[in-house]
Amino acid sequence: MMTLDHINKNGRVHGKVALVTGGARGIGAASVRLLAAEGARVLISDLDVEAGQALAAELGPTAAFIQHDVSREDEWRRVIDHVREHYGRLDVLVNNAGILICGSIEQTSLEDWHKVLRVNADSVFLGCREGIALMKETGGSIINLSSIAALAGRDDYLAYSASKGAVAALSRSVAVLCRRRKYRIRCNTLHPDGVLTDMTRGGFPEGVDPNRLTIDSDPMNRMCRPEDVAASVLFLASDEARAINGVELRIDGGQMVMSI
Repeated sequence: MMTLDHINKNGRVHGKVALVTGGARGIGAASVRLLAAEGARVLISDLDVEAGQALAAELGPTAAFIQHDVSREDEWRRVIDHVREHYGRLDVLVNNAGILICGSIEQTSLEDWHKVLRVNADSVFLGCREGIALMKETGGSIINLSSIAALAGRDDYLAYSASKGAVAALSRSVAVLCRRRKYRIRCNTLHPDGVLTDMTRGGFPEGVDPNRLTIDSDPMNRMCRPEDVAASVLFLASDEARAINGVELRIDGGQMVMSI
């Protein structure tokens, strides 16, 4: 079992063990860095071995990497067994891994539909189910990454929107179950919009600099940074959020409010 004496003992998640899927890049990597900085031991789960190992090496003994296909049931069981063996507990599960394939109802193939649902929704179902089996021994926090696309209509994000809607509905069910069975596990969803990551950069027209559209340059801009989402991950992972369960937290700079 892993023990670390040099982690941040004054951190907001000191002593907690966290598993972050899709943790090698984007929102996942930002969350990994912040959780580790605030005292957690973090297991980075991702298919990208090179990026995942590089991030673990950057953070040192507070982090480790495991290759993980989140869409596969056997892979989830292997990863949770690894957590049990090497850490002895799981306090924070961040189901962040996801993909985006654009397309309307007229454009989306059944193959693309299934691919997006497998990665974005099946993974959260499997993560919650397998994670709860370990987490209910000590309690903890499940944080599922949904999207504003789950709450507002997007004609060009059909499969993605559906997958993120499934994540939100599934999370509410998990929150109710854990409360009724007194597992001491909280389950909440984050709903970002316009996060500047490698995945979203490719969607900007040629000649448009997305960095100029972030809240860095104007707090009223739509785009935010992965670190802005990671801050909410940290809050929900910490005991500061002990009374928050079944919540859908929008991180959208007021985009939904303006659309009403």
